[in-house]
Amino acid sequence: MDIKQIQDLIRFVSKSGVNEVSIEQENFKITIKTNDAPTYVNASIPAPQPLAAAPAPQPASLPSAAPAAEAVAVADTSNLITIKSPMIGTFYRSSSPDKPLFVNVGDEISTGSVLCIIEAMKLFNEIESEYSGRIVKILVDNASPVEYDQPLFLVEPK
Repeated sequence: MDIKQIQDLIRFVSKSGVNEVSIEQENFKITIKTNDAPTYVNASIPAPQPLAAAPAPQPASLPSAAPAAEAVAVADTSNLITIKSPMIGTFYRSSSPDKPLFVNVGDEISTGSVLCIIEAMKLFNEIESEYSGRIVKILVDNASPVEYDQPLFLVEPK
């Protein structure tokens, strides 16, 4: 675990309201404590634990956009499912730079399809779809950092 990852973890813990977080790896152990009252969370994912985070910033609309066009865009996305990040880490669209991308816009996916990988603390976690449908939009650039609960994909359900 490098210093940047530790700093990110400290920021995450301070924002989340959690009182204490402990992470243990082969030859590394870290415990971060705050002075706040304890918050108890039972997480089923080993580490990092997705506890809470600020929502992802929403893209700003164009200043001269017509209100009618804006309403149509909102209506079009109302039937879409947003697939969100289950953890903080780095988003990758393929298993390595020379391998094909897991999914592209327009691809049909089914439940259990691998959509991307999120690297967290040198662990590569495959993110699988919980839905069947068609990828409409990929909301994150390859090799970008992502936050817990940040939207990653928009899917049109079958």
